[in-house]
Amino acid sequence: MATRTAAQRRAEAKMAYDAFMATCPSRKVFEMLSDKWVGLVLTAVSAGPRRYGELKTEIAGVSPKMLTQTLRTLERSGLVDRRVTASVPVRVDYELTALGRDLYPLITPLKTWAESNVDAIRAAEQAYDLRTAAPESTAAPESMAVGAGSMA
Repeated sequence: MATRTAAQRRAEAKMAYDAFMATCPSRKVFEMLSDKWVGLVLTAVSAGPRRYGELKTEIAGVSPKMLTQTLRTLERSGLVDRRVTASVPVRVDYELTALGRDLYPLITPLKTWAESNVDAIRAAEQAYDLRTAAPESTAAPESMAVGAGSMA
């Protein structure tokens, strides 16, 4: 067996995870991170430990089912830690793990960019819709014009 250098081993490892490859497991990570609730929950939890009710209040429009599902996904993926404190009632806090804190600086610019560019995106969508909309009865359809000429 040939000996490989550290650089060769790193290059091989880098090739093993290529999101452009259909079977690459990094696609699952990319898919999970691209969920809108994931980005919003990570951003909300980044401020420090948060309770479920606080998250529900801060993230307008998220249903209890989606918030619970998103928190479980993030906990399972090692991005959020769920801490239960025995009290009456039981207190449950969510906070970023080290892995979540590592990801957070990448999520923040995306959130900021989205908030800053909403108007430009909407304008582009409207321009596209106007450009690609079918003209509404500006001329008779071709099949009607042919049929009318053959009846004369």
